[in-house]
Amino acid sequence: MSFYDTTPLGRILNRFGKDIDQLDIQLPVMANLFLELLFQLLGAMMLMSAKMPLFLLGAIPLLLFYFLIQKIYLQTLRQVKRLESVTRSPVCNHFSETLAGLSSIRSYGVQKEFTDRFDVKVDTTQNCSYLLVVCRMWMTARLDTIGNIVVLLVTLMVVSQRGAIDDGLGGLLVSYVMASCYAFNFLVHYAAEMETAVVASERLDEYANVKSEAPWKVLPEPDRSWPTKGAVTFEGYGTRYRPGLDLVLHGVDLAIHPGERIGVVGRTGAGKSSLTLSLFRIIESAGGKITIDDVDISSVGLHDLRSRIGIIPQDPVLFSGTLRFNLDPNGMYTDADLWTALERAHVKEHFPGGLDTPISEGGQNISLGQRQLVCLARAVLKKSKILVLDEATAAVDLETDSLIQDTISKDFVGSTIITIAHRLHTVMDCDRIIVMANGMVIEEGSPSDLLLNPISQFASMARDAGILVNADS
Repeated sequence: MSFYDTTPLGRILNRFGKDIDQLDIQLPVMANLFLELLFQLLGAMMLMSAKMPLFLLGAIPLLLFYFLIQKIYLQTLRQVKRLESVTRSPVCNHFSETLAGLSSIRSYGVQKEFTDRFDVKVDTTQNCSYLLVVCRMWMTARLDTIGNIVVLLVTLMVVSQRGAIDDGLGGLLVSYVMASCYAFNFLVHYAAEMETAVVASERLDEYANVKSEAPWKVLPEPDRSWPTKGAVTFEGYGTRYRPGLDLVLHGVDLAIHPGERIGVVGRTGAGKSSLTLSLFRIIESAGGKITIDDVDISSVGLHDLRSRIGIIPQDPVLFSGTLRFNLDPNGMYTDADLWTALERAHVKEHFPGGLDTPISEGGQNISLGQRQLVCLARAVLKKSKILVLDEATAAVDLETDSLIQDTISKDFVGSTIITIAHRLHTVMDCDRIIVMANGMVIEEGSPSDLLLNPISQFASMARDAGILVNADS
């Protein structure tokens, strides 16, 4: 997953747009034309050599001239094309980011600033495109000059030997020379373009060889009922986001009992979300292990692991399609099950159009609170023994927060619930609080015990949030 953290979207769009177009369309077309012109040229040269052997003496230096021009042209073309490709990625990236943040751009009235930035990026890539055209014109001018000189020389040779060469044959030779020069020009052009187009295959091959995630399926698969208890254990666990970076979790030792409600708190950058990412193996272990019901999750396929754990993320993810598709993309549940889940998530009344209500990309046609409740309905439908709330209520209003907490308390009785908390009041009813700092567990205990300890980090955070007095009372 680190690939998506380090690779701009514009670069990916550029690779899968322009590069694939070059490889799938332009390269085969140019290769076909190159071979066609090559055979035409060979045929013409054989005919001219048979009727005028002296032509071979002139053809050798001619080929050397063409080769020299192609070599000079190719060196420049390769660099200019690389510049054009590099400058095109920021254009794609800026365009995609502008579309994603269009509502914010209009709200703050900064359309002109974004338009000006886009103009600068387009001008930069157009400058490179102009240089590309100039390079091609440079080569064309020189090839045409050489071709005209060759036609002139052959014409003079034919005229000088008009007694030995038939007039019709002489005209044929001159016309063949003109056609050959034309073919030579395009032959050099296509050869250079093909060589630079091959660079696209190298760039795509780089993406094809990007290290992928762990296997989607691993045999033997875990039991269908796994996990039956919901016990989660971290044993000396450490992880980092990418090789070469510092550890974001250091030697975490944590035992979460079946059915326990755990609240994970900490300042920004403490490692709370990294704990969640580790549980889903979005980032892999750099030491230690995580077990669920005594099964090491590193021995389980990603599909089995992620499908057995429920999550309500901070940023709800919805896809373009119907409400039914967003709740049950694989068609595993009945309509009655879907309606029950929506009702328990307190979101049924928001969709009078039924399960076929259209949902736009990212759920932009419904409110943030409704998106979060749809994600809650997914979790209710799944009935997982382990539920992760990754700051699920951090960006919603208090009413939606209350609805989510009410549904969780009623529908996930007996399930292990891990709450990554932004608002401390959401974890006050948890069985145990885990306080993290610098990627380590620094405190753990019941909310009341930690609040009664005036020097505890949790008590300090509660005082900052203004809820310690309420907790003491």
